[in-house]
Amino acid sequence: MKKFAGLLIALFVIGFSGGARADVLVLIHGYLGSPGSWEQSGVASVLEQNGWHRAGIVSTDPGGRVHLLPAIAGQKRENKVYIVTLPSLAPLNFQSQHLQLMLNFLNQRHKGEPFILAGHSVGGVVARLALVKGLVSTPKALITIASPHLGTPRAGQALDFTDSPWPIEVMKDIFGGSQYHTLKSSRSLYYDISGPWPGSLLYYLNNSPHPDIKYISVVRVGSYMIWGDNIVPTISQDMNNVQQLRGKSTVYTSGTGHFLVAADGFLLSEILKHISAK
Repeated sequence: MKKFAGLLIALFVIGFSGGARADVLVLIHGYLGSPGSWEQSGVASVLEQNGWHRAGIVSTDPGGRVHLLPAIAGQKRENKVYIVTLPSLAPLNFQSQHLQLMLNFLNQRHKGEPFILAGHSVGGVVARLALVKGLVSTPKALITIASPHLGTPRAGQALDFTDSPWPIEVMKDIFGGSQYHTLKSSRSLYYDISGPWPGSLLYYLNNSPHPDIKYISVVRVGSYMIWGDNIVPTISQDMNNVQQLRGKSTVYTSGTGHFLVAADGFLLSEILKHISAK
């Protein structure tokens, strides 16, 4: 009888406390990306097969309201995956503000549960900026994939290309089409990721204290050891080269190009096993 009573008490305590806490994984796309970057590449499907279940897609509107397109089954599983939508042409600070709104929303849904942020390309820098600004309530780890933590020369080239004297600029604007207009609309972001120069946002970010969590850098090496994936240099992808994170990031190398592929899902699954086991 005493054993039965003890079992009832234990079940009551578990039910009252909401059960064991699980991890919440937030996937953050990069420049010109979307939630489709994780879905169409196959990463989300591979994560699902390895116990990280889709819980929904989160977005914000111009008024700052947060919207959730839920995946009902995934919200009831232990390890949940949310994919956020960022205004990826905007400056880093603006993107981090939108990320904050969505993370606050998710923190309310999963109070006390640890959050793991995984960002691809510029999304990794946006996630790190949110962490440094204290915008994540219960952070556990940051995983970045091919992210320009020290900037990328490609941003400087885009700035030069979109800064031509009249009448060359007029001709580019007329004949450049939507791609050129996208480049023009992204100039503020290009300034942010052109390099950690004194006075730049990357300089502030890389010299600011970071929270004491796990840091994982997925570095593209490919066939160009100097350039990494030919968009972001290898040295820039490794968070150990950030002033405040020297020796604190675990590094995994990948031979794929800059963009997400299904293999990233398998690599993320292995990384998440190590994070969750500690």
